[in-house]
Amino acid sequence: MFASRETPDDVIEVLDIVPLQGSGGIIGPSVDAAISLAVDEINGGTGILGREVRVTTIDGGRAPAEVAREVSALLATGMVHAITGWHISAVRRAVARAADGRVPYLFATIHEGLPDEMPGVLMIGEDPQGHILAAMAWLRREYDVRRWALIGNDYIWPRATAAAVHTALANPASLVLEHFVPLGTADFAEFLADPRLDRADGVIMLLVGSDAARFNCQFAHTGRAARQVRVSPAVDETVLLAAGAEANENLFVSSSFFPDSERVHRYRRLHGPFAPQLTYFGNTGYEAMHTLRAVAETVGGFDVPRIHTALTEGAVLETPSGKCRFRGNQAVQSAQIARAEGVDFRILGRIS
Repeated sequence: MFASRETPDDVIEVLDIVPLQGSGGIIGPSVDAAISLAVDEINGGTGILGREVRVTTIDGGRAPAEVAREVSALLATGMVHAITGWHISAVRRAVARAADGRVPYLFATIHEGLPDEMPGVLMIGEDPQGHILAAMAWLRREYDVRRWALIGNDYIWPRATAAAVHTALANPASLVLEHFVPLGTADFAEFLADPRLDRADGVIMLLVGSDAARFNCQFAHTGRAARQVRVSPAVDETVLLAAGAEANENLFVSSSFFPDSERVHRYRRLHGPFAPQLTYFGNTGYEAMHTLRAVAETVGGFDVPRIHTALTEGAVLETPSGKCRFRGNQAVQSAQIARAEGVDFRILGRIS
């Protein structure tokens, strides 16, 4: 363990961007607590490059430009070594422009898979091919789900993911209804009353946090949950709990980050019985912090061009979940699909 912080040179400073308000705010406590578990484990060893890790939390639930301004001001001090974050893609794109490749930026959740990221951005979560498209293919095989309705928040990740769904569907008529709503939407009556919804076998949910929980409650209240499946890559255990067990019937979720029992045990030992649940969203933040450690140890620092070269040349990173490789700036993951059972998940198998 590290006994003191004598000079700034003894410390690795990491900015962690998580939503503390807005639709994603219900996710923030789990992500923040999971990050602290990773930092505790790293600092309980040799730190990163022999130096203690210290994390400053930035509220990623604000407007993207506001988050980017704060990050830019902190980077201007020259004391920040890296950025991690679980937040929406609109914030990521603003922060990436502000960071401009000065430090590595590990984005710890699902994304839309567009190729126009700034240097230094490393995607820890899955793109549409690795989450929603794989889940849709599995549901067609296992449940004969052929016709879909789609409901999403109106910003880049749901819009671009919906475009990927359009491209993947062999028959465009398979998507019978598509509807986007602002972040913070409380009433989904327009979508739920649309007669085209009756033609769908399943609903693709591209909603964030509390929006997803409210939608699930209203969807179940219509009686549709028993006869129409729902699938999302953006529902974690916090969202299940917020909606209540009755709202989660026939709800499927795809992810590479469902936490195992041993990690949950370490988390509870650190934080105690009243901590936020370690959800799969929180677990992505944990993975991002350990991936940052592995990247820095592999290349001997945080230089973005050196990191890019090492990953392009096939560097294998050692993380608590095993070996990790990248394809470009995308971590190669193996997603699973789970079914909601009350306010928890039962993992059914691998889908990618």
